[in-house]
Amino acid sequence: MKYRKSLLSVAVATGLVVSMHAQAQDAAAPQQQAQATELDAVTVTGIRGSIEKALDVKRDAKSHVEVVTAEDIGKLPAKNVADTLRELPGVNISSSSASEGGFDEADRVSMRGTSPGLTQTLVNGHNIGTGDWFVLSQVQTVGRSVSYSLLPSEIVDQVVVHKGSEAKLVEGGSAGSVDIITRRPLQYADNFTATGSLGAVYSDLAGKTDPQVSALFNWKNDAGTIGVMVQGFSEERHLRRDGQEVVGGYGQIAADSAAALANPQLAGTYYPNLLGAVLFEQERKRTGGVLDIEVKAGDNLTLNLNAFASELKADNYNRNYMLWTSHALGNGATFANAVVQNGVITSGTLNPDGTAADGAYGVYDMISRPGAKSSSNYIALDADWRASDSLDLKFQLGTSKGKGSSPTQDVLETGIGQGAGASWAMHGIDKAIDWSLGGNNTPANHLPTAGWIFGGQGIDVSDKEDWFAADGEYGFTDGVLASLDFGVRYSEHERKNDFEIAQGPNWATDWQNIANYPTDAAHYPGDFGNGIGGSVPSEIWYYTPEQLAAINAEFANRNNPERFYFSDVYGVKEKVSAAYVQANFEGERWSGNVGLRYVKTDGTIRYNQALPVASGVPGAITGSAFGDYLPVTVDNSYNKLLPSVNLKLDLDDNVVARIAASKTMTRPDYSALAGSLSLDDLTHTGSGGNPQLDPLISTNFDVALEWYYAPRALLSASLYSMHLKDYVGFGTTTIAYKDQAASHETGTDVYSDYLVSVPVNTDGKVTGLELNWQQPIGEWFGVSANYTRANSSTEGGKPLNGTSRNTYNVAGYFENDTFSARVAYSFREAFYAGVSRTDAFYEDDFGTVSASLNYKATDWLTISLDGLNLNDPVKSYYTKTAAGVLPYAMYSNGRQYYLNFRFKF
Repeated sequence: MKYRKSLLSVAVATGLVVSMHAQAQDAAAPQQQAQATELDAVTVTGIRGSIEKALDVKRDAKSHVEVVTAEDIGKLPAKNVADTLRELPGVNISSSSASEGGFDEADRVSMRGTSPGLTQTLVNGHNIGTGDWFVLSQVQTVGRSVSYSLLPSEIVDQVVVHKGSEAKLVEGGSAGSVDIITRRPLQYADNFTATGSLGAVYSDLAGKTDPQVSALFNWKNDAGTIGVMVQGFSEERHLRRDGQEVVGGYGQIAADSAAALANPQLAGTYYPNLLGAVLFEQERKRTGGVLDIEVKAGDNLTLNLNAFASELKADNYNRNYMLWTSHALGNGATFANAVVQNGVITSGTLNPDGTAADGAYGVYDMISRPGAKSSSNYIALDADWRASDSLDLKFQLGTSKGKGSSPTQDVLETGIGQGAGASWAMHGIDKAIDWSLGGNNTPANHLPTAGWIFGGQGIDVSDKEDWFAADGEYGFTDGVLASLDFGVRYSEHERKNDFEIAQGPNWATDWQNIANYPTDAAHYPGDFGNGIGGSVPSEIWYYTPEQLAAINAEFANRNNPERFYFSDVYGVKEKVSAAYVQANFEGERWSGNVGLRYVKTDGTIRYNQALPVASGVPGAITGSAFGDYLPVTVDNSYNKLLPSVNLKLDLDDNVVARIAASKTMTRPDYSALAGSLSLDDLTHTGSGGNPQLDPLISTNFDVALEWYYAPRALLSASLYSMHLKDYVGFGTTTIAYKDQAASHETGTDVYSDYLVSVPVNTDGKVTGLELNWQQPIGEWFGVSANYTRANSSTEGGKPLNGTSRNTYNVAGYFENDTFSARVAYSFREAFYAGVSRTDAFYEDDFGTVSASLNYKATDWLTISLDGLNLNDPVKSYYTKTAAGVLPYAMYSNGRQYYLNFRFKF
């Protein structure tokens, strides 16, 4: 059997197509024998074999890539694709996408010191619709990054991380792209293959053990012309997270407050606004599978149908029991004692003598989200036609849809009484704040009069793309021009949320009467907070999810349209046309490509503009308790040319040099474009999204040197820079909007300048260094290490989201014919993580240890034990004020242990 050299060399080099297409032979038996021999030649097992395969693909690539093979994924302690990529140089992961705080499983991938939104995620070369289970990621901080919690590592044959760009790559990743390659049925050597995994996961903080099951069946006929692969997975896991949060950041004591009048030196000092003990519990169940049907319809035509579906059920319950310092101080509380350091009250005790009528020194939020879930699916049909000896054509037609749902939020916010000795004591950003509330706080004596009922209902976000692509490659036999790639692509992508009810108290009920609430309750675990340290209130009570559901059913107002929450309703639709041409060159000890991609984006953004009550503006919609509003539609279209150049030099048999330059594009986040706009026509000020944002255009330069000095060995270094034009930051700017009041009064369209706080285009830059080392030690051992240094800034010196200055990974392994072991440590330095409410916050330094043990009991059975977060790391966050760096939040998720029995027949 032979592979088409001109096509496959490009496919392997770029990582765009990793498939084993056999050319038909006249006799079926020789074809089957040849195919089995060829596939056996590339089928590698074990850690050492997978490292060798990944380095071979990296070395042969015409552009700068990092590669992880299926055997890597099988041996790494990784439960989704993001965890798999954690150890690659220049790749960072995060466990959240909005301000929900850190969890124990990676959820987002970013590259080279940028935010996840600047990294494109593809599956088999195409986009994938994604969903988010967390409500703020659904309706407020809505980015373009893909949720990797929906992508289990079992589906992967190979992952190719593109650090450079080529014209043939789908645009969208200014920092780079991740292409997840799934398996194909005709790549298997045997006519029938069955593999499966049966196991369990134990989460030590939750104290729960849950099942994990996956299976794959692959069949192909004797002729090797028809193949069918079916794969399924079902993975459950309980999650518990203990945390501390300073909700709303830090306030300043007013000069005319009772506290300042009693002690003038406290005027202007900072204090923690809402200091909470946060217990989050969740049960996750991820189910789904892959179907692939591959048919060699003729000697020159291969058809493939690939479908994927994944759903994550993510019911969760979050409780936050808080010291309400701002409320107490705002209602006459004074200090019995206070210690001030650098303008911050680092410790203080409040007198229980506030004049607030409700008497609340604390507030307590209980938020249950039954039915929260996310999903992602796609179906793609590919045709690969060898039109002639020189021309190869590929066609792809597909559709993908992701969803994120929050059908119900059962919520109670209630006050907590004054108590005696409400106090706190801070110990820097690395330790939890000690605090107490005092008093006899039980379900029998909380204060509904100091609380509220809130929570969005009926949220169902859709993220959908339909696409068609046609790609061609024309091969040349003479000269340095080896081949010419060309193609077109058209897609329609829409992200939208069309409905939300924001419940409130039903004033027709006696919801503020404590006598109407249950007097029995559950309590926080006895070991709550052990992972984060600090002294916090003990025996914190809470209503069960069932009790909360009953409370909301009786006391909440969910009437439509009265409680219709127009601010979270939005839509962004983009019609994208693209065309490219790329010339591929090969010479003596060198190769490269030059390409140009043209992209035309026609965007339509829908959002709601808040209006004054009874504004009389034509088209205004009334009846919502949140005010009048006006649906607005804005067009935002643009054309971009994206050139790219890649040059590879084989300096000798073992040394490769690479030089690359390109322009890449990332479209603004959906929430940046379609955030609800609120304008004050009297003062001509406002806030919201900015539908006129330009896309980010990055000018990239990359130089790399790779020394493959021994089998399975690599020493490499690369330097890169990205100049980010029209990076999306946040600021105050002047924009001309239609003055609804003036237009109504004059009867003509009047546009005025408004000073608004919105996402704005600015400029930024990132420069960095990557070092990578992989070294076998003898026959059985090996080590690897990499280090990434990144520096970034935006115009005006503001931080760039996602930049960790220093990141490194260290791993070691042992492997013989029956046993393998691997231990890895990953470290990421602090980085700017975004804005929560109005507070800019940063994630502190974070390191984690993972390990994997594998025992090959028989030819058909392997037993594995994986451990994640073995050092029980704490995710800490901090904020910056005029008084310096202050603690913001910290979370402990515990350790996770996975025991699996893997079968192969």
